[in-house]
Amino acid sequence: MTDSKRICFLGLGTMGGPMARHLASAGHEVIVYNRSDARADAWLAQDDSGAIRVDTPAMGASGADAVIACVGRDADVEEVFLGADGALAAMDDGALLIDHTTVSAQLARRLAEQASAKAVHAIDAPVSGGQAGAEQGKLAIMCGGSEEAFALARPLMQAYSARIVHVGPPGAGQAAKMANQICIAGILAGLSEAVRFTQAQDIDPDKVFEAISGGAAQSWQMDNRWASMMAGEFDHGFAIDWMRKDLKLALDEADAVGVPLAVTALVDQFYAEIQALGGGRQDTSALVRRIAPGTGKQE
Repeated sequence: MTDSKRICFLGLGTMGGPMARHLASAGHEVIVYNRSDARADAWLAQDDSGAIRVDTPAMGASGADAVIACVGRDADVEEVFLGADGALAAMDDGALLIDHTTVSAQLARRLAEQASAKAVHAIDAPVSGGQAGAEQGKLAIMCGGSEEAFALARPLMQAYSARIVHVGPPGAGQAAKMANQICIAGILAGLSEAVRFTQAQDIDPDKVFEAISGGAAQSWQMDNRWASMMAGEFDHGFAIDWMRKDLKLALDEADAVGVPLAVTALVDQFYAEIQALGGGRQDTSALVRRIAPGTGKQE
């Protein structure tokens, strides 16, 4: 087991809640903060590790070996780390800051700069794997930061991950996550069309899956979403609302570096159509709803 550390975890949502629980199960002393009292209460009600709840990020950060966040957007990260009761100002010299939130690379670099000015090690470490990956402790984590910060962060992140890669300097983890979402968007667009095409044929969709999932068309999305897309089931954790947030980050960053993302921009608009149908909280595989079965028209 990793040497026990005092860890403040900020954000107990769909992803953060399971990650904090894995840290507690690994034997760490866990202090938790969540902006929603109800969610914090629910998390503590299911916890038997003796975790402590605090009222502000600063209270949890004081004396902690590491502060780990998994919140929602850039503004949320700024609030929990840099706000009036933010964690960074209260962190000790030599402490570790890990941000698992998917945010802009610009914010990740700025947070690293401000952490360095306080002698705090910082890692931007967005994750992939969804709710199931968080609950099973099998997330993929892409990291940006110094070698020293990464060496400190890795043993803690191993509690809830199956793959951890140090991509490069501050902001590199966020850039890798943007590449991840770009790939997922394109794959789901193609998979959605393949699902509807198959449904329009007089053939067994299970046999089609068996035939194509072992070849060049295979993907995680196909393996895990083909059957549920066929069944019209879209309650799997990573919501379209969050995907559109992530795609905007990618599109903005691509614009800043002069790289056209024509397919990504198109799929982002496809997702906007599903939001307009009321599907913003459905899983990203609900992209298939754009094409009604057998009609070629939107549902």
